[in-house]
Amino acid sequence: MLQFYNTLTGNKEAFVPLTKDHVRMYVCGPTVYARPHIGNARSVVVYDVLYRLLQHCYPHVTYARNITDVDDKINAAAIENGETIQALTARVTQQFHDDMDALGCLRPTIEPRATEHIPQIITMIEALIAHGNAYVGHDGKHVLFDVTSKSENAHWRYGMLSGRTVEEQEAGARVAVESYKRHPGDFVLWKPADAQDDTSSKFDSPWGVGRPGWHIECSAMSTTYLGETFDLHGGGADLKFPHHENEIAQSCCANPTSRFAQHWVHNGFLTVNGEKMSKSLGNFITVRDLLDQGIKGEVIRLALLSAKYNEPLDWNDKAVTDAKKQLDWFYRKLLAANLPAAAYSKSDLEMSVVSALCEDLNTPLALSNLQRLADQPATLRATASILGLLQQDPKEWFQGVVGSVNVTEQGDSMSASAHIVPSPDYILQQIAERIAAKKAKDFATADRIRNELKAQGIILEDRPDGTTDWRRE
Repeated sequence: MLQFYNTLTGNKEAFVPLTKDHVRMYVCGPTVYARPHIGNARSVVVYDVLYRLLQHCYPHVTYARNITDVDDKINAAAIENGETIQALTARVTQQFHDDMDALGCLRPTIEPRATEHIPQIITMIEALIAHGNAYVGHDGKHVLFDVTSKSENAHWRYGMLSGRTVEEQEAGARVAVESYKRHPGDFVLWKPADAQDDTSSKFDSPWGVGRPGWHIECSAMSTTYLGETFDLHGGGADLKFPHHENEIAQSCCANPTSRFAQHWVHNGFLTVNGEKMSKSLGNFITVRDLLDQGIKGEVIRLALLSAKYNEPLDWNDKAVTDAKKQLDWFYRKLLAANLPAAAYSKSDLEMSVVSALCEDLNTPLALSNLQRLADQPATLRATASILGLLQQDPKEWFQGVVGSVNVTEQGDSMSASAHIVPSPDYILQQIAERIAAKKAKDFATADRIRNELKAQGIILEDRPDGTTDWRRE
């Protein structure tokens, strides 16, 4: 049984799709004005694992993740860069795809773009006006959602996701509070185009030439492809309010019988060395920054999965080092078994890992259980696929000098015991872990470390004073 924490109810609940054999999931995608940072990547990786898990559990999964390609930030970036909006959004969209591909993320089933759904957006806005939930501002050019309005939809009340009352709301749109609003919490559904905008961000509407607000885009695209009510909506915790709250409001009021999304999943925040990531602090890290430093995409992926999805994650050098060490160890096992990439079935997956993911996507527990499969390389590789890990050829992973491992090749084969040469730093680190294990009376771990080093041609010699020397066999 799948169980996830549902932000909407505040409880961990069994996940039961509306249709027995078909799961429909929507996740808020990128606003394509700049290269994705490591916080963006965490969200994509989390929902990639969720997508893989759902594919394992159900025969049909439709995963929609939008691209926001019309937005104030995009317009500002295009002007600053001296390029057209179309050129900017095409370039950044490709960068997003390249970087997420490098992290081993699957493409969604559907990737709708806001600019290709203007008719659906206008239709939804017209429905909201007709139902008394939206109004045209005094200037005749803005259309806003009225957060104080009522709805025929018995499933909806404003604040149901965030827990905030209307009185507590601040302006939820990406524009300042203006005189055309009736209430400061009212948010923009449609806005007039600015004089400096290029034609690709200007669209005709009953309210003049303009562009949609941010929130209405996701409501229109999700309902277009997944229906008025669908199974699961995901995104970062920072989107819970106002974006997701406003999505629910628009969608439920435009469609009075809709529940919109039955289950809401939010991934936690990411910090860098204990601080909020910020350009002003000099700790703003893009995925491309890390890849250009020679950090493998799979290392980044594993580091992002090291904490539970809805808990805080701190990005630091140790997290990267630990992930690299863990992957080296896994790939050494695959290399020693001379295990080529091969097709496998769902029955090849070890259930202890799958069960950990079914229990609120517990990736730390899943990774811990994955380690126990090290001596079953075929099962290890098959099971790791549900986490998006260990799908590379181990020969490619150890090509040249990578971190603490140097691999050479003779002929068409590679032997872990004969050709993997651990560095002194790696050996000393393993010795330290073995000494710690012995002090903790964890003799199984101590023996495992000794045996693994021996298989790599490293002989350990324990001294009476508790220290350990080593030599190459």
